[in-house]
Formats: sequence, structure tokens, C-alpha cells
Amino acid sequence: MKIIITGGTKGIGRAIADKFAKENFDIAVCSRTQTDLEDLKTELTKLNPNIKLLTQVCNMKNKSEVLAFADLIKKEWGDFDVLINNAGVFLPGAIAEEEDGNLELMMETNLYSAYYFTRALLPTLVKKGKGHIFNMCSIASKIAYPNGGSYSISKFALLGFSKVLREELKEKGIKVTSILPGATWSNSWAGVDLPQERLMEANDIALSVWNAYSLSPSAVVEEIILRPQLGDL
Repeated sequence: MKIIITGGTKGIGRAIADKFAKENFDIAVCSRTQTDLEDLKTELTKLNPNIKLLTQVCNMKNKSEVLAFADLIKKEWGDFDVLINNAGVFLPGAIAEEEDGNLELMMETNLYSAYYFTRALLPTLVKKGKGHIFNMCSIASKIAYPNGGSYSISKFALLGFSKVLREELKEKGIKVTSILPGATWSNSWAGVDLPQERLMEANDIALSVWNAYSLSPSAVVEEIILRPQLGDL
């Protein structure tokens, strides 16, 4: 079994990689930083020395790099079973106050990357007649909140992309699940002075992904909303 995770060296992506490594999945991961990929290789190999790892440096906001990563997967693997469109960026700011270019950056990273990457790999899944695509949306995909700005716009759009995929692929045996987490410990929250229990653990999201994947072929979880027990921040 094989899984692809974009932005899989830290936070939620890393937790998903750890979980699927424990379940004996070969893993393809991209990151913007080679050293992060090397560290991931070392740690996943310790976790499960029997799995195969495929890595590539890739800035997901650049279409050419996205397509190059897809080409590598098709060349080295041929097919796969699970795609996690996880790569994303969060820059806070109100629409009237955020820096010029924030919208373009977050649309390219949070939406276009998933669109181009999925399009490049879809023929493989369609030919196979099965597979599962997870898009890492956000609670900001449903609720606009102060200082969300272009981030929320991009995440609303990603949820729309997921809904369209779901309709287009349901007759082809391919599942599509949107994951909508609230505040989760990751690099986005690094240095925040809050109790550990105030935010969710990245592993909570990884377990939800695994459970959704584990259903029978006749069932699909279309959306998963997860929030901290004490509510949104």
C-alpha cells in the first residue's frame, strides 16, 4: 500500500506519515526543505524499517514543482492508494490590512497546489478504479473569523474543490474526504503561550484520517470537523 502526503515533514502531515508508516504503507512526501526530508527519512526508517520512502524538495506554490513531484511518483511507483493534500500556509490578517500578495500566495499554496497535483495523479486512480483523496481544509473553510482574511478565502475554496471532486469521482470508486480541523498544535502555533490541552494534538487528526480510510468500500466519510474540546480560539 502507498500513500502520498504533501507537506508531510511537520505538524499534521508528519503525524499522518507516522500513523501510516506504522500501518506498513510506503510513503511519498514532499517538503520545501531537504534537511526536513532527511530527518523524516531517518525517523520513519526507525519507526518501520520495512517501508519504502520517496521524497522530493517541492514548494507547492509553484506549479512546475508540483507537476515534477507528480511525475516522480508516476515514474517510481506507477500507482498509489491514498493522497493527502496537506501542504498549506497560514498568514493572518484582515482583508483590508494584510500585505499585498497574501491572497495570491495562499491561493497558490492552499488551493492551486491541490488542484494541479490531484489532476496530475487522477488518471492513475481512475485506471485503478479505487483510491482515497483527503484534502486538508480547516474550520476556516466554513466559518469566517477575525483576522482570517485570505487564508479563510483559500480554505473555503479548497472545501469547494473537495465537494466537486466527491461528485465527479463517486461513480469511479474513488473516495474524497475533507478534513476540517480547528486549532491544532503545529508550526502555525509555535511559541503561543497556551496550555497544551487548549489545542488538539496533530495525532488526533491523523487518527481521524486513518479511521475514515479504514471503512469498507461501500462507505465514505465526506467531511470530518474536529475542534478543541474547549472550543475555537
